Amino acid sequence: MSVTKIVLFYVFTPLADPEAVKLWQLALAENCNLKGRVIISPDGINATLGGDIDDVKRYVRTTKSYAPFKKADIKWSNGQGNDFPRLSVKVRPELVTFTRPEEIKVTDKGVEGGGVHLKPGELHKLVEERGDDVVFFDGRNAMEAQIGKFKNAIVPDTETTRDFIAEIESGKYDDLKNKPVVTYCTGGIRCEVLSVLMKNRGFEEVYQLEGGIVRYGETYGNSGLWDGSLYVFDKRMHMEFGDGAESLGTCVSCGTHTPIFVNCANLSCRKQFLRCEDCTERNEHPYCDDCVEAGLDTVAAQ
Repeated sequence: MSVTKIVLFYVFTPLADPEAVKLWQLALAENCNLKGRVIISPDGINATLGGDIDDVKRYVRTTKSYAPFKKADIKWSNGQGNDFPRLSVKVRPELVTFTRPEEIKVTDKGVEGGGVHLKPGELHKLVEERGDDVVFFDGRNAMEAQIGKFKNAIVPDTETTRDFIAEIESGKYDDLKNKPVVTYCTGGIRCEVLSVLMKNRGFEEVYQLEGGIVRYGETYGNSGLWDGSLYVFDKRMHMEFGDGAESLGTCVSCGTHTPIFVNCANLSCRKQFLRCEDCTERNEHPYCDDCVEAGLDTVAAQ
């Protein structure tokens, strides 16, 4: 019986010919029978791929044999099989679309001017030394934080990564500019950029969680500072770091805790919202709250 694995990694490094790297990565992933998403830019690579464990290992070995990617921090997790609908390999101007590529400078050592990297143990040491002064700042879209986040974390009002600039320039967080701010995200890549953008806007003491929530969860499971489930961008849609983890999310219909997102039944909407397995089986509350408030659920039923 085959074992399915998912790998998540990124590398910030200058690439002289992103199109050539794209063609190589596409051929390699296809040859290894992998599906998922690979983004190439002049600043490096960002990838999430899944497949049979032997195929994934072959892909990782070959990718890391390319000198600019040899130090890639590969994060492994268990898949379910067919975790991605297709393979997508694209070249884009930014690895993460904050819309400020002119502010990001990348060398063969990574992103310049970002926050201080903290391994999970170093994060705990900072919290022990600085206590409640330490502020956790979520670098993900607000929806992702509905099912899990660091204790007492600030979750900006963002639907996409593009929204972060307006958020941090809004003045809402100016009181944090002289505090130790720890940015975090799923695997670490968004904070490589976000921490630069925050420092450029006057945040004086900025950190980033190295390896993101994934590495932290591998280290501390459910016994650390993380609460709930982690939203992931594959068929699983969520993952937990040990038995007994309870999602912070609540079902829109019955209010029980759940990490399960479903799509709005309105085909022109398809917004994701939380609904537990039991209510989904009974087709309770098939429309998101926005469509219900707009009366579109009534229109669709006619």
